[in-house]
Amino acid sequence: MATHQPEPDLYGRRILICRPEPEASRLAKRFRSAGADVRILPLIDREPLPETPERRTLILSLDEFSHVIAVSPFAARLLLEEVDTWWPQMPMGIRWYGVGAGTAAVLAEHGLSPRRPPDGWTSEALLALPSLQKLQGERVLLARGETGRELIRETLEARGAQVTPLPLYRRFRPDHAPQKVRATLGTYDPEAIVALSGETLNNLIALCANSSHNLYDRLLIVPADRVAEQARAAGFTNPCIPGSLADNDIVATVAAQLAGRDGGSGKAK
Repeated sequence: MATHQPEPDLYGRRILICRPEPEASRLAKRFRSAGADVRILPLIDREPLPETPERRTLILSLDEFSHVIAVSPFAARLLLEEVDTWWPQMPMGIRWYGVGAGTAAVLAEHGLSPRRPPDGWTSEALLALPSLQKLQGERVLLARGETGRELIRETLEARGAQVTPLPLYRRFRPDHAPQKVRATLGTYDPEAIVALSGETLNNLIALCANSSHNLYDRLLIVPADRVAEQARAAGFTNPCIPGSLADNDIVATVAAQLAGRDGGSGKAK
């Protein structure tokens, strides 16, 4: 008979989630099942870009690419929707990649067999895969947002690949009412903040500066070393990287970190 891990104890702990929807509500549900008092304040949002003739041409020439990389679950979903529209059957012979487990899972749900880093969920981890080392003359399609890091494109081009970026969505900072920001950052006074991208962190820093709230001593959950360094440079004293970006691991990390801060009691001050 399977044994179940005990639920993390987050009773009464105040957790602020700054992820976009629907990921924010999904993670909030997991935190609430552990007893936490959760607020959601998305500091980044996304919207699909309108289709263009150029993009349609790229999708119709999908079979000319040797490698297709999706940088996020959202990019993977949008890409697969377009492929379904124009391809009755998925073209053969393509190597598919997801930057992390969540992105790879979206591709796998579509019947693909994506490659992903065995450890980690960053662009750097993806670029360490053996099948992306020698790419002389090979074509790579990079499904991503309108803006973002250029590391994957630049590195693969340096390895000889012909990389075609495929922007599918744009990211933007939501415009929250000042009273909502005051209530969330001040009155609610979160003990832990989940900010799972560098752009989200930048928006949090700007929000703190504009609203005179100092959250720099709070537990800050970030996705990778690069963002943790960015947080420390901005003045955050407690950035923390979870074991993975799966909801359960994020919740378990917050519970362990807050319990450690309390000397192991795990209870709210």
